[in-house]
Amino acid sequence: MAGGGVAALGVKKERAAEYKGRMTLAVGMACVVAAVGGAIFGYDIGISGGVTSMDPFLKKFFPVVYRKKNDGGQNNYCKYDNQGLSAFTSSLYLAGLVSSLVASPVTRNYGRRASIVCGGLSFLAGATLNAAAVNLEMLILGRIMLGVGIGFGNQAVPLYLSEMAPAHLRGALNMMFQLATTLGIFTANMINYGTQHITPWGWRLSLGLAAAPALLMTVGGLLLPETPNSLIERGRVEEGRRVLERIRGTADVDAEFTDMTEASELANSIEHPFRNILEPRNRPQLVMAVCMPAFQILTGINSILFYAPVLFQSMGFGGSASLYSSVLTGAVLFSSTIISISTVDRLGRRKLLISGGIQMIVCQVIVAVILGVKFGTDKELSKSYSIAVVVVICLFVLAFGWSWGPLGWTVPSEIFPLETRSAGQSITVAVNLFFTFVIAQAFLSLLCALKFGIFLFFAGWIAVMTVFVHVFLPETKGVPIEEMVLLWRKHWFWKKVMPDLPLEDGWAAADDNVVDRHR
Repeated sequence: MAGGGVAALGVKKERAAEYKGRMTLAVGMACVVAAVGGAIFGYDIGISGGVTSMDPFLKKFFPVVYRKKNDGGQNNYCKYDNQGLSAFTSSLYLAGLVSSLVASPVTRNYGRRASIVCGGLSFLAGATLNAAAVNLEMLILGRIMLGVGIGFGNQAVPLYLSEMAPAHLRGALNMMFQLATTLGIFTANMINYGTQHITPWGWRLSLGLAAAPALLMTVGGLLLPETPNSLIERGRVEEGRRVLERIRGTADVDAEFTDMTEASELANSIEHPFRNILEPRNRPQLVMAVCMPAFQILTGINSILFYAPVLFQSMGFGGSASLYSSVLTGAVLFSSTIISISTVDRLGRRKLLISGGIQMIVCQVIVAVILGVKFGTDKELSKSYSIAVVVVICLFVLAFGWSWGPLGWTVPSEIFPLETRSAGQSITVAVNLFFTFVIAQAFLSLLCALKFGIFLFFAGWIAVMTVFVHVFLPETKGVPIEEMVLLWRKHWFWKKVMPDLPLEDGWAAADDNVVDRHR
């Protein structure tokens, strides 16, 4: 283990005020290319819902669902209730869950770029298999390969963005991942809207076009600079400093470089980061790594994004109208993420999460009331109420887009010390993909069983997570990523949970700025 002070904390004192540097072209280009991984994630989320509403696709792979869909006497809420169809969507996320755990040691031992390239190659393979699928087995295998790409991409890209960004711009730049995700969803919806008219192979074009951003991600990953944090952690200290100077646009990087080297000392002393992350001093970060991604999915947003055309068709919209409505929600999600990027480093994470949660609760309840009062199992909504549902769902998506959408990824990616950062991100991704898998697999059955109550189910979870943020999440705005570990000892609750720091090497007692609990 490293020496006493470093072993206990990693970074010895706060140096944020001494950080120098600016937003440089190198950082901007690296973030744009890396965030393409988010575009592929979003594309895969958006494309499946539209494809599963296309008759040629259903007729070829899911004839039972095709017959139920066109059966006029079928319960509106249950037309698409089929576990095989759900497995087409959810298999991607189960594969992503498993591969995200494999991606952690790759990301730590070989760098963030290596995982980005692995993710891009897997996406290429998956898109090719899906576009050429001749049977259900080939289709599912393609989805599994896409899931492997998501596991690697979601593990590495948020870390890459957090480590490349200057501290005062980290929130906005990290949201490039979510912005790209929303752009991918919107693009998928637009493509589905166009390919529905290409029979009988329009669905192949929709699935195969995922290869385009995958190719960009792979090539970009080969050309990107590695993060200075990763280089220093792997012993390439001088190279790490050179990269840091280049991406900050100045040679005066001593303070930030010192934080990185101190964090690296502890990181290199940890042989088993997954075991280390369970220690009491890492408990706050572990709780956030589990709760934030779980809550993000329990908003119900993925149900809308996965099954938007299916959901709207269940409410009585025609095929084209349902795809048009999903295009609208995709556009709203994309635009709302831009709002978050422009405000997150000014207003902070907590304000956006709490206000977004309140708006989402109201929207879910309104939709449930409209469907409960005006929509039954065997009738359609009137035109005015259909418009009202779409408007309220767009308001829900708007709130998610500037709150839990981007911040569900941003907060977990920025809170871990270097020695557990890859492991922590793997846990975040695994939890996100686990809950995504569960919701994707269960939603159509839940919709059939709970009917309009499904929206109240999600509203209850949003209420829980809004209270959770208010009580347990400290504000991380402007805190350098290597000094984030000091933040938890200032929080009213977490300082009671974490063990005291050892007063070794004389530094802890000498520096009053470290944490309130030094004594």
